[in-house]
Amino acid sequence: MRWRTILLQYCFLLVTCLLVALEAVPIDIDKTKVKNTQPVDSAKIEPPDTGLYYDEYLKQVIDVLETDSHFREKLQKADIEEIKSGRLSKELDLVSHHVRTKLDELKRQEVGRLRMLIKAKLDSLHDTGIDHHALLKQFDHLNHLNPDKFESTDLDMLIKAATSDLEHYDKTRHEEFKKYEMMKEHERREYLKTLSEEKRKEEESKFEEMKKKHENHPKINHPGSKDQLKEVWEETDGLDPNDFDPKTFFRLHDVNNDGFLDEQELEALFTKELEKVYDPKNEEDDMVEMEEERLRMREHVMNEVDANKDRLVTLEEFLKATEKKEFLEPDSWETLDQQQFFTDEELKEYENLISLQENELKKKADELQKQKEELQRQHDQLEAQKLEYHQVIQQMEQKKIQQEISPSVPGGESKFEFEPLI
Repeated sequence: MRWRTILLQYCFLLVTCLLVALEAVPIDIDKTKVKNTQPVDSAKIEPPDTGLYYDEYLKQVIDVLETDSHFREKLQKADIEEIKSGRLSKELDLVSHHVRTKLDELKRQEVGRLRMLIKAKLDSLHDTGIDHHALLKQFDHLNHLNPDKFESTDLDMLIKAATSDLEHYDKTRHEEFKKYEMMKEHERREYLKTLSEEKRKEEESKFEEMKKKHENHPKINHPGSKDQLKEVWEETDGLDPNDFDPKTFFRLHDVNNDGFLDEQELEALFTKELEKVYDPKNEEDDMVEMEEERLRMREHVMNEVDANKDRLVTLEEFLKATEKKEFLEPDSWETLDQQQFFTDEELKEYENLISLQENELKKKADELQKQKEELQRQHDQLEAQKLEYHQVIQQMEQKKIQQEISPSVPGGESKFEFEPLI
């Protein structure tokens, strides 16, 4: 089943929970004492969201492909380069007609979904006369030139798109976190502007105190170092630090017993270190920063240990890493509070951008307000005309009634008397 792990982890990031694996044992339990572990029914496990806008389509294609025995056999023998290069995609021509029919239907549904998204977006912008077919070119995870048939080109494009998007995930995340930090500082400065000089000094003093309090934490072990792993071994696993053994440690924390440490299993190893710095009960500790710290630790260890860059750590890779000098004598680890994520120039540029966006929103709000006032004026005018017409109709009806009554008197007798003829 290694092919499935490689394909999903590297190309699709759907992790190994889709495998028929053993039940994951919580990391704070000594797995050596756990007995009678029951297998997990893989059908009941929901794969995590990759964050890709075509996530559901990706999962459905994988589910259909694994039902074909020929394709499954080829995947068992495939390596990462063969999957990435597109050579494996050509095997699609040999899958059963039933599988191809299902893939065709999935593609038609995905193309339909994309067209609806395009239409909704254009409708919101009040654009007309747009070539929807041409706009499908912006989606690089399928071949839009043939919207009805799922071909080897489609599988190749899907694999390459997912691989590329996921490889850029960490870079995108860093940029988003940088924006988050700049927004925090921007909002803090804007708040200070609303205060009196005395209150502003109090807030500045409080801010510096909280900052110092947050920075005053125990030493953080370098992620993936012997000291860091031994601390997990002793405090989380409850084992004797003198008996630390890398091979046993690996097997203990390979919680689904698939022979790899995936990204989630690695991130779980850093909980103890993070607890030294972050406490959700403390006002000065930002939980968004804690999760970013965790992800950076995982990213660092993967870069150091994952030799073939398949987003998985094998036992062999893990043991080789423990033989390096960095494992025994690592550099000190800089936590987020020791780093500067943006310069004054970058913050100023970001604030200018926010100001432009706010001005644009204000301009649109003013235009909408004017439109609202104009609509209200027209409404009031129509209501006034309606009232005027109603009054005219009432007057006409009253006049008509009077005209009908005026020729005769009550009882049907004429109110006029005529002199007899001679």
